[in-house]
Amino acid sequence: MKELNKIKYWLFDLDNTLYSGDTKVFDQVDKKMSKFISEKLHVSIEEAKKIQKNYFHEYNTTLNGMIKNHKIDADEFLEFVHNVDLSFLKEDKPLKYEITKLIGKKIIFTNGSKAHAANVTKRIGIDKLFDGVFDIVESNFIPKPSIEPYKKIIENYKIEPQYCIFFEDIARNLKPAHELGMKTVWIKNDEPWAAKFSDSDFINYKTNNLAKFLKEINELR
Repeated sequence: MKELNKIKYWLFDLDNTLYSGDTKVFDQVDKKMSKFISEKLHVSIEEAKKIQKNYFHEYNTTLNGMIKNHKIDADEFLEFVHNVDLSFLKEDKPLKYEITKLIGKKIIFTNGSKAHAANVTKRIGIDKLFDGVFDIVESNFIPKPSIEPYKKIIENYKIEPQYCIFFEDIARNLKPAHELGMKTVWIKNDEPWAAKFSDSDFINYKTNNLAKFLKEINELR
């Protein structure tokens, strides 16, 4: 872990990474996606769920599948699915403390929207700690793990990959980061679709406690 004392670029996924998956925030988003599909395509919720999962696996995000196959308005989709209850999210003081101590650029890298990132990070008290949010809109709706958004975030934020680390709960999304020279950390997620490939060589570290992991890095400095 000593190699991490040279890190100066910090990339964080948002959902189930900067907050615990146990909060079930993304479960709400998941249900809203099914409802959106059901209403737009005039199908049952059960059929909408099948479409949703098929698009996620084929196109890496449900949104991408809906855009390609049904020409939906992406902004309408993002606003609808991210309109969820976050009132139960509490300030995460240990995480706030450790992120504050990190030296270098700190960026959120999400397949979600900037608005959702702003809402979530404000609830947990870390909204003022980041140098930017690179969202699905900024990536031209090309989602992780396609290589293009990784290259674009490197270009936009002038990142040196060999001094960068990426934290993410969907294991497969770490592969492009590793290929580009970044260090990778899998935030453990028990969902089969997130844990798939979690034993791969492109994952350098694993943790179920982001604040604790960052504390260990900060103590190296």
